[in-house]
Amino acid sequence: MKPVCLVMGAGAGIGGTVGKRFAIEGYHAVLCRRSDQQGLERLIDDIEAAGGSASGFLMNAVDEGSIEERVAQVESEVGPIEVVVFNLGAQVGNRLLADTSYKTFELGWRMATFALFRVASAVCPLMAARGKGTLLVTSATSAVRGNAGQHSHAAAMGGRRMLCQTLNAEFAAQHVHVAHIVVDGAVDAPDTLGKMLGEDAYQKLRQERGLEHDGLLLPEKIADTYWHLASRHRSAWTFELDLRAFSDQAWWNHGLPLLED
Repeated sequence: MKPVCLVMGAGAGIGGTVGKRFAIEGYHAVLCRRSDQQGLERLIDDIEAAGGSASGFLMNAVDEGSIEERVAQVESEVGPIEVVVFNLGAQVGNRLLADTSYKTFELGWRMATFALFRVASAVCPLMAARGKGTLLVTSATSAVRGNAGQHSHAAAMGGRRMLCQTLNAEFAAQHVHVAHIVVDGAVDAPDTLGKMLGEDAYQKLRQERGLEHDGLLLPEKIADTYWHLASRHRSAWTFELDLRAFSDQAWWNHGLPLLED
């Protein structure tokens, strides 16, 4: 029986690509996403064509019991979950405070923070009992820097980061590796950046900054980092790192002019 890599938020960008990398490395990838059955099937076909093993499910992680039931089903019918890739987005759009309703603010928290808490509650005790496991959490610039219009997203992602710290504090000594990955830049992904910008603007950005310019984060290269984190020896685990294209300013220098010689 193969160990399982469970991916929450398995779109055509980071989630699906990381799932494929783990499948190629010998895991069975269980891909979960909220919608687009055809897209899910394409991801599974792509993994199997590359020699990997995968299955998938449509699920809304916000729904009560959805995460808990999926974890229990995978554990009983597929195999032991050795790696979880928590890749759920929580972006509700740029909204001024007056335009951010209580419901919208809470939705960001339910996707970014509460859903992670539910996943951890379901899988971390199982991993600890087995003496091994990895929880890889995709995060965003908003986890470390709050901007105007990002009240829901920044609060939710900041909570995600702190939750990762508390999980690490409790479970690292029980041989569960928790890693928080800050994606500090635009990812060349049609499911996220493409939908947010629209097809024309997305392709224009790719022509100007992406492709051979390497100015957009490539999902395949991100997947290399996720695999590296999961395969680290426990004497040198990494809790947090950030990723960005070489041409982007880091989040802590955002808005500052570049120094010139």
